[in-house]
Formats: sequence, C-alpha cells, structure tokens
Amino acid sequence: RAYIPNNIWPKLRELLVADLKTMQMGGTEDFSNFVNAVIDEKSFDKLARYIDEAKNSTDAAVIVGGNYDKSKGYFIEPTIILASNPKYVTMCEELFGPVLTLYVYDEKDFEETVRLVDSTSIYALTGSIISNDRYAIEYATKHLTNAAGNFYINDKPTGAVVGQQPFG
Repeated sequence: RAYIPNNIWPKLRELLVADLKTMQMGGTEDFSNFVNAVIDEKSFDKLARYIDEAKNSTDAAVIVGGNYDKSKGYFIEPTIILASNPKYVTMCEELFGPVLTLYVYDEKDFEETVRLVDSTSIYALTGSIISNDRYAIEYATKHLTNAAGNFYINDKPTGAVVGQQPFG
C-alpha cells in the first residue's frame, strides 16, 4: 500500500503508468524479465480474486495492469489499484505479489494520514516515508515507530537483508 499526497499525484500517476509499461514479465531464466510468476496457485488465486474485486468495486479501481494468466505459470501482471476508501481491503491486507494499492490523500491532512497508516493494519513487515520535508520525516518516524519491522527514510521499503538488519 502507498499513501500519496494529492499535490504530487497527477505527475506520479503519469510516471508510474509509464514505468509499469516498460516492465517485462516472464520466466526467471530470462534476466530481461523484471516480473516473474508468483510462488504458487494459492497465491495466484488470491491475487486474482483481489484484482477482480477491485475491478468491480465502488471503493477502488484498477488504473494499470489487472491481467493475469496461469496457463503457463502463475503470472500476475503488475497492477495498481487506486482506492477511494482508505480502509479498502487491499489497503489493509499484505498481498505478496505485484499488486500495489494507492490511496490519495489531501496534502493538508498529513498528520491525519500518518494516524491512518498506523491504524489501518495491525503490523507491516516494512514501511518507508519519502519526503524532502524534515518535519514530515521526523513526524512519521516518531509516530510510526511500531508500525513496521523495518522503517526506511527516503528509500524503498523492499530489499531488507536478512542477517544484516534487525528484525522484530
């Protein structure tokens, strides 16, 4: 999940959609593929169900991607869901696949959104804040102390190195 302030959303949307269109999907034996199959059919079916629900929801919309195929592997196209409801199911559940749900908030509601981040799910494996506003970074760091196992500042929330970073 990601929370995006509305003042940067139009440009970010443009960049996200363009970036996803460049990502090749296929088997792991071809290193030019950026996205490969999900781990098993159970995971595939779960992700496909969430995508289908978003396509039919009044609280969310698939804005890019949304296709999937298990005829030759369990392939889920990189998908972005835009949620109008900050408590939409894919804002609360960790999906473990190439599906990202975004919620666009009013830029004036940063502190309220941080509280929302902390209360939407019980716990996250990782989290991050990306900002060039020192106040926002300090505020999020203080108020999201126990929201995730690893918390990054101005870095992606993926790629933790087991055995080199503390967990728990």
